[in-house]
Amino acid sequence: MKRYVRLWAELLALSWRLYPAMTSGLLAVYAGQVVVVAASALALRMAVNGVIAADPTAAVIGAVTAAAVFAAGTYLSDLNGGLWIVLIERVGLLHVQHRLHADLVGLPGMDHLDRPDVLDRITTLRGASWELVFGMWGAVAACFNVIRLAVLVTLLATTNPWLIALLPCAAAPLWCDRRGQRAVNTAETETAENFRLQRHLFRLATKPATSKELRIAGAGDEVVDRQVAAWNEVFRVRLRARVRAAGWKLAGWTLFTAGFTAGLALVIRQATTGTGTVGDIVLAVTVALTLRQSVQDTLRDVNNSTASGRVIEPYLWLRDHVAATRAQRGTRPVPAALRRGITFDRVGFTYPGADRPTLTDVSCHLTAGSVVAIVGEYGSGKTTLVKLLCKFYSPGSGTIRVDDTNLDDLPADEWRKRTSAAFQDFGRFQTTFATTVGLGDLPHIDDRARIGEAVRAADADVLLGRLPHGLDTQLGQDFGGVELSEGQWQKTALARSSMRPAPLLFVLDEPTASLDAPSEHAIFTRYMARARELAARTGAVTVVVSHRFSTVADADQILVLDHGELVQAGRHDELLARGGRYADLYRTQAEAYTSSSTR
Repeated sequence: MKRYVRLWAELLALSWRLYPAMTSGLLAVYAGQVVVVAASALALRMAVNGVIAADPTAAVIGAVTAAAVFAAGTYLSDLNGGLWIVLIERVGLLHVQHRLHADLVGLPGMDHLDRPDVLDRITTLRGASWELVFGMWGAVAACFNVIRLAVLVTLLATTNPWLIALLPCAAAPLWCDRRGQRAVNTAETETAENFRLQRHLFRLATKPATSKELRIAGAGDEVVDRQVAAWNEVFRVRLRARVRAAGWKLAGWTLFTAGFTAGLALVIRQATTGTGTVGDIVLAVTVALTLRQSVQDTLRDVNNSTASGRVIEPYLWLRDHVAATRAQRGTRPVPAALRRGITFDRVGFTYPGADRPTLTDVSCHLTAGSVVAIVGEYGSGKTTLVKLLCKFYSPGSGTIRVDDTNLDDLPADEWRKRTSAAFQDFGRFQTTFATTVGLGDLPHIDDRARIGEAVRAADADVLLGRLPHGLDTQLGQDFGGVELSEGQWQKTALARSSMRPAPLLFVLDEPTASLDAPSEHAIFTRYMARARELAARTGAVTVVVSHRFSTVADADQILVLDHGELVQAGRHDELLARGGRYADLYRTQAEAYTSSSTR
């Protein structure tokens, strides 16, 4: 709870800093509502006692005051709602959500995307940042409501001091409701994975790319059944928690009702025996009715604040994770050019949650200015090696050195500014063609000349010529643009990777997997020429991952991976002459192509 309070204090301070007038206005409204409740009860008692005592002055003053207080209460209630909504939207959606998004994008690595527990938290936070501010204002309102409860019970005590003992009865629904809400929050966290699963299965059944395969395989019913099963499990656990919460709520209100019924009976008895007044009864009834509403308001506000716990817990965890990750940020400068190259020294790596390593004891040297090809069967660890080079992950064992500096000691953002890459699972950014290419080098995203050079390097100038509005053509059907084929999307990714003029690391991870043979040959010819230019300019290392052996024959060094181990390294001719894994794979592929071409 202390962490919740600290977070609410931070959010309140943020709200005050961003919108001081509205924040102070809302706090003043809460304080005014406390005054209104007390003043209305006292004014009504004065009016009734004045009528009974034949004191017209007291009766009129009490009645007018009660009417004025009622009008003020109505105005304050309307003002409360307006300010409350505006502050939640502005602070929550415009500022907290932006900070949350920046924290997620700012994480230097990608290990959090491989951990189900982190994905569960991100799923909970998605689109729910406003709930953090909603919960904060709920906590603030609950504090003022507790003050209002104390004032009301104190007013009751003016009729009989023993009625101060009713304060625990007013607190009973609050305590019980909190216990119930805790069960609900726990259920939300426990079912996050199944909730994420059912949403994933729903997307599988409704996305064009996957729905085609589901229809061909006749697996639609199976996906629907699994989606329903996941949702039913979510519903079962959450319903059970809500039933428990309802039981706690019933117990709290039973104690409240019993206590205040007894208190009201005591006030009526005093009036009938002459030790109290009819005004005391009116005050007691007024306070009792207001007290019931105040308890309900307090419960609502406490629920708003505690219900946000389902968002607060993952938010605080994510914030701590981001802070711890940033504390490990490298501080060594990235070299202006490579002199020796990149060295792997007994590098091992295992993905989070995996039971076996993806890379084991990999040692090799990528000479500055060289073109290095990485080959191997699917699952051999080729792409993982590339991810380590790009600092998406840190090695689980061993080190990667850039010249004489440990790669972990280089700031990830600075290293990536000197890295260009085209990945096999490339992005499809549904923006204009110019923007989707220019994203490869943000400082030059609007540089049409550089974008044109990148397009030509990727052999995408023919594609550009077919677009109805050239560089300004909107891509993707989601926004009414032109839908590209898989190969055309890959060409935009290749063009994006060509935007930076002087990288130290140039990665091509299966860059032509979706292209036809002529396009593949043209692109590799151009990129081999670009690799030589980069080598002369910055000593850049170009890393090419490909399953087609014909495209890597001209590499300066070929690394052969097998089940996560580096089994061979050398030039194409050397590896063929030496025999072994590379020669076997090369001949097998050549025979497969020859056999298919003769059919």
